[in-house]
Amino acid sequence: MVHDLPEGRLSGRIVEAEGYPPGDPAGHHFRGPTPRNRSLFLRHGHVYVYFNYGMHFMLNISSEPAGVGGGVLIRALEPLEGIALMQRHRKSIELRDLTRGPGRLAAALRIDRRLDGLDLFSQGPLWLGAQELRKTASRGVTAEPAVATTIRIGITRAADRLFRFYECGSPFVSGPKRLLLSSPTRTKGR
Repeated sequence: MVHDLPEGRLSGRIVEAEGYPPGDPAGHHFRGPTPRNRSLFLRHGHVYVYFNYGMHFMLNISSEPAGVGGGVLIRALEPLEGIALMQRHRKSIELRDLTRGPGRLAAALRIDRRLDGLDLFSQGPLWLGAQELRKTASRGVTAEPAVATTIRIGITRAADRLFRFYECGSPFVSGPKRLLLSSPTRTKGR
C-alpha cells in the first residue's frame, strides 16, 4: 500500500486483512448501497474509507464486480517507506505500533474520507504496489510468507467466520495474540 503525499511517500506491506464477501451480514454493504458505502459497490480496487466509532478512519478495498457489494479491510502493514512521517502522524516512535491495527494504519498513512471512491488501479496518490518475494539465504529459493486465517475482530454478526488473513510470525499483526494460530495445518501460501 503506497500513499504519495507532498511531504513524501508512505508505504507498507500488507500483513493482515479481513474479508467481507457478498451477503456477509457483518459487511457495511449487507443492506445495500447508501451514500456512505457506495464505494463498496464499485468495481474491485476502489477505496472505501469510513469513520469508525467517531475515532478512527478505516481503509477498505472493494472486491467485487460493479454493483455487487463486498470488500477487504486492511488491518495492518509492515512499514517500509516514510517511517519518520508515519511517526509524526501517529505521534509515536514505536515502529511495531505505527500501522498495527486499522485505525493506526489510517492515521500513519494519512487516510481519510477524501480518498473514498479512489480507484487504486488509476494513477493517483494512493495505490497498490508489488514487492519482490524474498529469497531464502540457504537455497536461493523464493519464499512466500505463510498466511493463516482466524476469526474477524470487533464484530458481532458472523464473527465466527475465518475471514481474517494474516502473515504468520509478523510482529505487525494486530489483535489478541491468542487468536493467532501458527499450526502448519492452518497456513497456506499466498
